[in-house]
Amino acid sequence: MLEMSDSTETFVDSMSEQAAAAVAKETIEFEEAFSLHHRTVFRAARSVVQDAGLAEDVTQEVFIKLYKHHESIDQEMLRPWLIRVALNEAKNTLRTKIRANNRDENYVKETVESSVFSVEDEFEEKAGISEINRALGKIKEPLRSCLMLKQQGLSYREIAQSLDLNETSIGTYVARARSEFMRFYGKVGRETL
Repeated sequence: MLEMSDSTETFVDSMSEQAAAAVAKETIEFEEAFSLHHRTVFRAARSVVQDAGLAEDVTQEVFIKLYKHHESIDQEMLRPWLIRVALNEAKNTLRTKIRANNRDENYVKETVESSVFSVEDEFEEKAGISEINRALGKIKEPLRSCLMLKQQGLSYREIAQSLDLNETSIGTYVARARSEFMRFYGKVGRETL
């Protein structure tokens, strides 16, 4: 096995110590930057978003970016960099919030509009049904029953058997009932307008 000389061991130990010191220095630099500039970043963010909670979220995002890019940032330009990133992040947060609100508003508007149309359609349908019922109410028996049973799909023979009428007269009853219905339905429709 290869053995290191004392000078080599000392050199390796000093390299390890230097690496450890560099890591500790990075940590201290980040913590120091956080302590020194947190309030400034928070204020810059809050000036844009106008909400303390959102400003704190933006501040956290800014310091996460600082932690990731700490080595590439010139220490003299740290404060302006933090403020610029805070303002950009705050603007992005506002845009995202506005888009989300617009999506929510559009969804609510579409839902309300579709429900309004369905309510209007339902009202018109009920009004039409009540007009039909009024017109049918004015038709005398057995014409009305013959018409309704024919509309339900019964044959002349079935209608005659169910109403105890002559099968040959059912066609005439249905035709008369249809003409009376059209006459009364037309009058009812004109009266409501």
